Amino acid sequence: MIRDAYAVATGIGPRPLAGGRLPRPVIEIIERDDGLVNGAPAGHYLDPPEHWQPHDHRAVARVHGAVLDIGVGAGRIALHLQEQGVPVTGLDVSAGALRVSRHRGVRDLVYGTVDEHAAGDRRYDTFLLLGNNLGLLEGRERAPAFLAALAALARPGAQVIAHGTDPYGTTDPVHTGYHERNRRRGRLGGQLRLRLRYRLLGTEWFDYLVCSVDELAELVQGTPWRLADVDEHDRPYYLATLTLRR
Repeated sequence: MIRDAYAVATGIGPRPLAGGRLPRPVIEIIERDDGLVNGAPAGHYLDPPEHWQPHDHRAVARVHGAVLDIGVGAGRIALHLQEQGVPVTGLDVSAGALRVSRHRGVRDLVYGTVDEHAAGDRRYDTFLLLGNNLGLLEGRERAPAFLAALAALARPGAQVIAHGTDPYGTTDPVHTGYHERNRRRGRLGGQLRLRLRYRLLGTEWFDYLVCSVDELAELVQGTPWRLADVDEHDRPYYLATLTLRR
């Protein structure tokens, strides 16, 4: 999907065609386990800084030291940091996304999960979970292990800068009903069960967490991290900064 979005945006590589010479729009299909289906243009994975949301700019302004961009995708954040002279590594589980990042110029890329990367000897000062990638905490069961893996990769004084979304401001019964269904099952209200689709491709089902700041604070308790700051200037979006406990 990201390779096709890159081809449509740049003309580099074969483009998906709509029965002729016109490029087909590259749409990411997001399917929830209650049957809800949404679609979003995939071009945003390539956005230059002038098209970013304000919270992205505020996030990159906070980085220090060596950075691990988790879920690097097409490299939009990593490229910008690299151009600013920041030592940045991009991590992703998508080999195709990493090929696009590399073609766009990101120099330091790693294929794998946070847990797999933690088994090596690399260490970082800032971890970025942007593009709503706070969702990689998944839920109560996964969050402690994910945060422990980040701590294993951390230098003293390290920080996590994460973009999240508070899911509870809506009155749409499609979403409020889903929140209640989750709670009845012992899950967090915004703990999504999703799969992504593009053309003939599809992922397996996976958990992706959309949580409130209060829920995040509960998840962080008992981990090597503490919730040090929350920027809510772009509600319902927020930036959460976690710092390593001493």
